[in-house]
Amino acid sequence: MARELHDGFGRGINYLRISVTDKCNFRCVYCMPETGVPARAHGELLTAEEIARFVRIVAQEGITRVRLTGGEPLVSRRIVPLIEEIRSISGIEDISLTTNGALLPRMAADLRAAGLDRVNISLDTLDPARFSQITRLGRVEQALAGIDAALEYGFTPVKVNTVVVRRMDQDVLDLARLSVDRPVHVRFIEYMPIGGGQGASAKDPNSGHGLDPHCGAGAAGTGGALNPDLWDASDVVPSAELRKRISSEAAAAGLGALEPVRDGGPLGAGPARYWAFPNAAGTVGFISAMSNHFCESCNRLRLTADGTIRPCLFSDAEYPVREALRSGDEDAVRAIYRNAIARKPRQHDDIDGTQRFMSQIGG
Repeated sequence: MARELHDGFGRGINYLRISVTDKCNFRCVYCMPETGVPARAHGELLTAEEIARFVRIVAQEGITRVRLTGGEPLVSRRIVPLIEEIRSISGIEDISLTTNGALLPRMAADLRAAGLDRVNISLDTLDPARFSQITRLGRVEQALAGIDAALEYGFTPVKVNTVVVRRMDQDVLDLARLSVDRPVHVRFIEYMPIGGGQGASAKDPNSGHGLDPHCGAGAAGTGGALNPDLWDASDVVPSAELRKRISSEAAAAGLGALEPVRDGGPLGAGPARYWAFPNAAGTVGFISAMSNHFCESCNRLRLTADGTIRPCLFSDAEYPVREALRSGDEDAVRAIYRNAIARKPRQHDDIDGTQRFMSQIGG
């Protein structure tokens, strides 16, 4: 196994998140405009071969875990062969994927056979009308069928990602209940302001308002409208507050209060802290990126669909690697990668937005 590289603050970097496309079959209000993202020239995006070549190089630098994101990665026709190629790379121990779940029922068998280990499915509400408002093109039944398919084909663990926005007043207890009867791990994620900075105004009708850590996050609005231009810091629901709310509502409903999970949670738990209802098959996790920064343990980098390395989701610093990949100069690729790690910031600042939106960064 290759020895992992460490950044300037002693953090070992072994996790790479890859955006394989900026396209999606939904049009979520926080992620992209109703008409979709502008078409990009073929040459602006990395090919599957170039992505695989990059993974092969950085696996020699200590990367052992890869997550494929989008946009929606399952709309990419190259996703199955790309997973097969990554699976063949020495040193890669875990391949995961973040999806809205809509295409999982018909693709799960091929993805599993190709070597995909696990999936995260984005789901912000179980209310059909609100789900349709958020996604514009989606139906909640699609996401639920995706969860069923993930369980049927043996992906493990199966995680459900929910971004919580205060004014949305989401059905959080109903979402948490998904963990009771099936081995599903529901993670509630504090709303984070991705996008809306200079060069990517949230008021730009050709842009969307992104949320991390998935493209398939939460939404908020006033009345029936879902208007990301209105979201602000007051919409952050601290994880501690949310956990107390869910626990209280669950106890009142006869489920029992949430209890801490002693073994730390499912594989790839990352920054989440896990709890569970008594005798539940799954868990309920909380990711507190705003109220309790976990930067000191961050072990990841991101590769965007257009070929830049992004050391920190909340920093606009990026390191272009596409041309080095296309030149075939592996030493140049390695040098850029090492430079990106060396310049990874100690922690993210409290921010009001980034220049790129989540559909462009990939989570």
